[in-house]
Formats: sequence, C-alpha cells, structure tokens
Amino acid sequence: MPPISESRKRILVTGGAGFLGSHLIDRLLDQGHEVICVDNLFSSTKRNIDHLHANPRFEFLRHDVCFPLYVEVDEIYNLACPASPVHYQHDPIQTLKTSVHGAINILGLAKRLRCKVLQASTSEVYGDPDIHPQTEDYWGNVNPIGLRSCYDEGKRAAETLFFDYNRQHGLETKVARIFNTYGPRMHRQDGRVVSNFIVQALQGHPITIYGDGSQTRSFCYVDDLIEGLMKLMGTPGEVIGPINIGNTREFSMLELASLVIQVTGSRSEIRHLPLPSDDPRQRQPDITKARTILGWEAKTQLRGGIERTVEYFKSLLINEA
Repeated sequence: MPPISESRKRILVTGGAGFLGSHLIDRLLDQGHEVICVDNLFSSTKRNIDHLHANPRFEFLRHDVCFPLYVEVDEIYNLACPASPVHYQHDPIQTLKTSVHGAINILGLAKRLRCKVLQASTSEVYGDPDIHPQTEDYWGNVNPIGLRSCYDEGKRAAETLFFDYNRQHGLETKVARIFNTYGPRMHRQDGRVVSNFIVQALQGHPITIYGDGSQTRSFCYVDDLIEGLMKLMGTPGEVIGPINIGNTREFSMLELASLVIQVTGSRSEIRHLPLPSDDPRQRQPDITKARTILGWEAKTQLRGGIERTVEYFKSLLINEA
C-alpha cells in the first residue's frame, strides 16, 4: 500500500497512550503524519493523549495486541507492553503474552502490508550484566524463572521473532534496546525510581532506596529517546539492530535521590529497604552503534530533565488533590 503522500504517512503506534508512546505520537503528528494509537489502557492512561483528540490526523483504538489487528498503515512502532515491575509483575502471564503474542500479531500485520516495523525492546534483555557497559553483542545474564522473567524473557522472545520474520519473510524490521528513560507523563505509581523519588519528595515522604544505593542506572530524557527511535526507523532496510538507545552517564541511586531532594526543595529523609530479586547492580549502554549508524546520542543533562519532570508531577498532584 503506497503512503498517503511522499511526506505524510499513516503510522500505527501500539502502546500509544503510554509514557513513551504518547511522546512519540506528538512528534509524528508534528511532522504531519497520520497516527493510529492502539492501547488497552492496562498500564497507561487517556490523560496522556487527551490533548490529541481534536487533531484530525489522530485516531485512538482501544485494543489488546494479544488479538489480531486489521488496519491499513505505512509503518508500525510496537511499544505495547507494561514496562515497570509494578505493572508487569501484576499479571506476569499476560505480560509474556503481550510480548510474544503481540509481536506475532504485529509482525503478521506488517507482513500483510509489507511495511516497516520497529520493536521497542529493552535493556532488561541483558539481565544482571557481567560486562559493563553493555554492548549489543552481549547475550545477557537473565534468570529465566525469576519474578522479572515475564518481562525480560518476553522481550528476548520478541526480538527473536523480529529477526526471524526478517530472515524468513524479508520483512523490514528494526529493534531498539531502550535503557532507563524518564520525563513527563510517567505513571506516578509505576514503581520506577525517578517517579518514585519525585512523588515521595513532593509529598514529604521518606525516599525509599533499595539496597545501599550504590547500584547505578543511566537515565535518558524522553525527548532524546524518541529522537533515537525515529532515527532508527528512518534507516535503510539493511539496518535491523539491535541498537542500544540510552544515556551513557551513570548515576547511583543515592546521587539521584540527592538531586531530586535539591530540585524539589524537599526535607524528605532517605530510607533503605531490602534489594528486590534479580535487581541489576549496573545498567549502562554502549551506544557506539547509535552514534555511528544513527548519528544519535542523548543531549539532555539529568538536572534539566529532572526539573521538567518535577514540574509535571507537581501539576499532576495538584490536579489529583
């Protein structure tokens, strides 16, 4: 099916009402494309896309990707899957189905349409890594039967499907491995460290750090991440990936907590709790491929991104009061 025009495409974004999906849709609409947003609203919210409903080039479909979908589009971004431990451990079987059955259904749709399709994979495919930073050729250190396995192994299986559809059917597929991302529209109860710390600080509650706080993460601001996904989608057909997309600056949990307290002006104290099962000690991407192939790297400094995210949560908490 040919595009609507040379410059405008009809693009499907699954998981489009989520944190990342809604920002991606904003960017696609800004470029003049038509967008179909598909989401079952399990871990997302209509609030993230309320500002889009008046746009004639935007359409929302409430649908679960575990079931086949029949639409006509030029490109597909597959972002459908709960991505925080709180959400994906709530119903681990459904999480695994979303990754695997969802990938099969979306790939089947792309095969019928002969259109390009991008999989939003994750740094969790590396598990608790034995090498640091993580390169794309590292196979990972994943517990296949742990509490996080429904997400980690589901995403690994989805990657396998994307590569097999490329090899067996010649489908143009792209795989992005997303590292920790933060920014406005994060779910306030998703259990992720940035949203946890900010909400706790704004409410004057103790900031909870699991373990001694020396474990590290690399935090990428959402605008930078979306730019990386779109650059990957725009690459020639021979570029499949996987390609790491994330910030290379590494921060400990204690450093992040200290920054959040400074930005919010909170008097919250830090409380240490036991480390969860299979929680990685380190997580930092090697983005050599992103730099050389995509010409991409994260630009937003952590403090600036945290300030913008704090303003979002301030507004959210006021509206909920």
